[in-house]
Formats: sequence, C-alpha cells, structure tokens
Amino acid sequence: MTTQPSSTALTGSTRPQDADRPGRADRPRTSGPAGTGRRAIRGSHAVTLIAMCLGAMITFLQITATVSALTTIQRDLRVDPTTVIWIPSAYTLVVASLVLSAATLGNRYGRRRMFGAGVLTMIVGGAVVAGAPTVAWVIVGQLVAGLGGALILPNSLAILGATFTDPHRRTEVITAWSAASGIGLAVGPLIAGTLLRHFHWNSVFLSTIVLGVVTLVVAAIGVAESRQGAGRLDVAGLLLGTIAIAAAVYAMIRGGRDGYTSPVVATTWIVSAAALVGFVLVELRASAPMLDVRLFRSASFSAVMVVAAVSLFGFTGVAILLVLFHERAQALSPLDTGWRMLVLFGVYAVVAFAAGRAIRRTGFKAPLTAGLVLGAAASFGLAAQGPATPFDQRWPLLALFGAASALVVAPATAAALASVAPAQAGMASGAVNAARQVGSVLGSSLLGTLLTTTMLADLPDRLAAHQVGEPTRTAVRTAVAGGATGDPALPDPVRSALAEALAAGVQAGLRVNGIVFLATAVLALALVRNRPHQH
Repeated sequence: MTTQPSSTALTGSTRPQDADRPGRADRPRTSGPAGTGRRAIRGSHAVTLIAMCLGAMITFLQITATVSALTTIQRDLRVDPTTVIWIPSAYTLVVASLVLSAATLGNRYGRRRMFGAGVLTMIVGGAVVAGAPTVAWVIVGQLVAGLGGALILPNSLAILGATFTDPHRRTEVITAWSAASGIGLAVGPLIAGTLLRHFHWNSVFLSTIVLGVVTLVVAAIGVAESRQGAGRLDVAGLLLGTIAIAAAVYAMIRGGRDGYTSPVVATTWIVSAAALVGFVLVELRASAPMLDVRLFRSASFSAVMVVAAVSLFGFTGVAILLVLFHERAQALSPLDTGWRMLVLFGVYAVVAFAAGRAIRRTGFKAPLTAGLVLGAAASFGLAAQGPATPFDQRWPLLALFGAASALVVAPATAAALASVAPAQAGMASGAVNAARQVGSVLGSSLLGTLLTTTMLADLPDRLAAHQVGEPTRTAVRTAVAGGATGDPALPDPVRSALAEALAAGVQAGLRVNGIVFLATAVLALALVRNRPHQH
C-alpha cells in the first residue's frame, strides 16, 4: 500500500484493532464507563484542535517573548554577554533533552494528562521568571518552562493524530498546528514590546501564565484521553537518551564561552558520547524501544532529521540576531522591533498553513530544497545590510526568510513520517521534534556566541575608526564584556562604534546560517525521498 503525503499518521495505523498494540496508534478514549456515547469517547474535534494549537502557541511564544526582553533583562540585571545566551538557551536545552522522553511518557500514561501537566509546568515556569530578582532565577524559570514545552509539543501532535483519523483532515489540522506555532512566534515580540513600554520586564512572562490558564480550560472541556497501551516503559533508553542530548547541548553552549577543548566541556562531550553509545545498544536490544535506531538506516529519514534541525537552527538563531540588531544596532524600542519582526513571523504562519497542501502536488524535495535555498539567499541579503539600512529595504528579505522557513519546517514533519512504515510514525514524530529542538538550541547558542565574540573582537577597530582614544577604548570594551548594552548618554562616536561592532556580529551569524542552509539544501535534494515510501 502507498501512503499518500496527506496521510501522515502521527501515531501509527488507524485501524481500531491495532489500538492497544505497542507502536500502533489508538483512537482517543476516556477512562469513563462503557456506553457513555460517541461524543464522550472521541471528545470534541474542534475543541481539541483549538487546545492543541494554543499549546503550540505557548511553547513558541515563550521563545520570542524572551528574546524580545533580552536587552532589557541584560541592562537591568547587568548580565554579561556570555551568560545572557543562557536565558533563551536554558528553555530550549530542556525541551531538546526531554521531548523524546515526553512522547514516550504520553504514550504510556496518557497524552492528554501529559499535555495538561506540560501546560501547568509552563505556567509555573512563567511565574518563576515573572518574579525573578536575579538572572539565576530567570534561568531557573526558563528551565522549568522548558520541561513544560517538552511535554506539550509531542503530546499535542500525537493527540491530533489520534483524534483526526481521516488522512486529509489530519494533514489540515497538522498544518494548522504548525501555523499556530508561527502565530506564537509573531505575537511574542508584540506582547513583549507593549508590556515593556508600560511595565517592568517581568511582566512579559505573565503572557505565558494567562495563555496557559486559557489552554487548560479549553483542554478540560473537550479533549479526550489517548495512549498507545501498557507496554513496558523503556526506562534505560529514556535516561540514556536524555543524558546524551542534554550533555551534548550543554557542551555546545558552554563551549562558546569557555572553549570547546576546556576540561569541563571535553568531559561533557565524553559523557554525551558514552550515553549515546549506551542508548544505541539498549535500543537495539529492547523489545519496545523508545526510539528504534534502525530507522536511521533510511537515508531519507536521516536526512530529514538534519533538515529539521537546521530549519530551527536558522529560524531561532536568525530571529535572535535580528531582534538584537533592531534593538541595539538601530536603537529601536522592543515594540517597534516587534512590528518589524511581525513581517517574518506573520509570513511564516501564512506559508506554513499552505505548505501542507502544497506537498500533495509537489512531494517533499521541492519545498524543502527551495526553502533552504531561499533562506540562504535571505540570510546573505540581510548580512549585506548595516545599521543605517532603512526598513523599506529590509522587509522583503524578512518576508522571504519567513516564507523560506515555513517551506522547510512544516513539510519536514510529513517527510519524516513518510520515510518510515506507518507503525513507526509516532516514534518518527518524537524524533523529528527532538531534532528540531536540538537545532533550536544550537541556533540560539552558537549564533549568539558568534555574535558576541565577533562584536568584542571588532569593537577596538571600530572605536579607533571613530577616533575614540585610550583609555576610553579599553573602558568601553570592558563595559561591553561585562554586560553593558549601550547608553543614550554615550558620545556619538562610541554609540556608532558599538552599533557597527554589533552589526558585524549579526552579519557573521547570518553568513554562517546561509552557508549551513545551502549545504543542507544539497543534502535534501540528494537524499530525501520525494514521495512516501511504499510499505
């Protein structure tokens, strides 16, 4: 049988007799007494879609709201540039580390239950950040919120797959779910900018609490419970997989500050490698593995994992670079920055919704390859612009990058699921979510670190070019390295030098992203299967 692009089952076969088999999907079911009626068993389809889309919005709203508030947080708490990278990275690190395990827990203990626990945890994390007196508490709150995001993402996707059993309808709701994440990204800067104009930066994170409460209420109204059965929990695989991902991501972030060969970073790499080897050995022998590593024998599946990681590497990393560029190099307010970033995120949301239907006609290679190539072109174009470039010359490139990212992010899920047998679709869904989040944390940490190092290296020459003498040059560089982000009261030559140095760091990150996108486009064109595999 040939699985059509629109029939990308998220939780395996939709046959009722497969409901309780490990690796097979089930229909949504409640724990109530038999004979409660068809509506009670299935829940409300419309309410389920709304609740899951709200959940996706929360997880991405947290990212852009945090990025939009970074400058204010750094200035208020006097955070040095290497530490400030941990504020957004702490969230994505936890999501990346736990998203695969969270999918497994949802399959066993109930996806609705794990989804609700994730929303509640996001609310707690938002409350911790909203009341944070120091940067340490901000990072703690981000870590807690990351746990919530890890529980929400895979389980919301699995709930949609179990609720919408019609293949064509399922594709539509998945694209709506992807578009909802874009809406969360789009409104984050606007909410943050509006609140920062009138209140303290802590108020930005109240949006997570409010949206989380609304999501819990909607989910309680009409979302049915679903699970894959009571197979044995792969505890060893869960622990080893979490350690392998968490250690690798931590090493990448910490390496940007201390050097990738420092003793702590090198030790962390060894721990990650050992855990990865142990994970592979355990999963090969497990009767019900958390992730069947044999999936990676498929060149198409492996390539899609890389594409998924790179899509969020660029989308998250470039978003952070552009927010910092607008706020620091062009001295715009967070709200003005939010309106400009709405071009990128708004176009992403629209194109992401349309991409799901487009792959029915084009297959997977065309949108994935085109998106990566166009994203590279937009990155190189933005890298050629400086602090004095007006917005009317920038917005077409912002729109192009948003559209390009949507052509990659939305079809990547369908491409991953189409690369494996239907019974492995749920497992593939968790894997592609994990790959995305690893890419997201790499984008925020590596491109953010590149910005910082380039800026500090470039600053002395910029100060000299603007005829800023010693010891002012040394004082300015020391202040920037210690967390100062610029003061309107500074002399014009110093402010101009700071803006140019930061722009140089942004440009370096954008060029790297363009190179990564182009290399991945070649990989997608060569290896990704254009149509679903015949099983």
